[in-house]
Amino acid sequence: MRWFPDIDTALVCALLKRWPTLKALQGAHPGTLRNFFHNQNCRVEELIQSRIQAIRQAQPAPEDPAILAGALDVQHLAAQIDVLRAHIAELDQRIAQRYAEHPDRFLYASLPGAGPALEPRLLAAMGTDRNRWMAADDVQKLSGIAPVTGRSGNTAYVVFRRACPKFMRQTFHEFAAHSIACSVWARACYDQQRAAGKDHHAAVRTVAFKWIRIIFRCWQDRQPYDEHKYLDALQRRRSPLTAAGWQSIAGFQKLSADPA
Repeated sequence: MRWFPDIDTALVCALLKRWPTLKALQGAHPGTLRNFFHNQNCRVEELIQSRIQAIRQAQPAPEDPAILAGALDVQHLAAQIDVLRAHIAELDQRIAQRYAEHPDRFLYASLPGAGPALEPRLLAAMGTDRNRWMAADDVQKLSGIAPVTGRSGNTAYVVFRRACPKFMRQTFHEFAAHSIACSVWARACYDQQRAAGKDHHAAVRTVAFKWIRIIFRCWQDRQPYDEHKYLDALQRRRSPLTAAGWQSIAGFQKLSADPA
């Protein structure tokens, strides 16, 4: 059983500082542990009881003290995590403040599924210099979303692009994955790719590839994204995505059960 979903939280750091070894933790009275969790804003009794029970039943993987981290080492590491948490929180606050004041904020706020975490990352990936990118293709290739195509004799091949800024690729990939639940065409595109035999990540990259073209145009024109306008454009061009079939319901485009 995992006692905590994340080990870099204030609760875990406080626990390790107070009880740096399993032996010390198991020696604590259940009432002491319950009070500790209450003081750390954990007040769900079932969760507290399950954690106390798991602590009581835990067995250390190694028993040799020569390979076990010393109590002092654990306390020092927990203190370092606390410092890092404070620095990260300060950076997050500054990023949020700078993003709120940025003149291009409205562009990324219009993207379905981006949210407060991905909007600043997308802004940083695109930048503000409109001469930086000549075409969406530049962004697709640099970010690693576009695959590498090549030819050897009579054989053509397409492979995953590995030489790229990994965080930039991750940003577009994560946004595309979130957009699937918020955008009609993104969901249709993803479903079509999966039906064609693509795995999850390959299908998400296809959605990200299309999103980069859209974001690039919005960025160049300084116009926010509009899902309804884009769906209308797809229908006018008779895009394969329209095979999913859309209906206008209460002013919103919805996927219909039967293709049009």
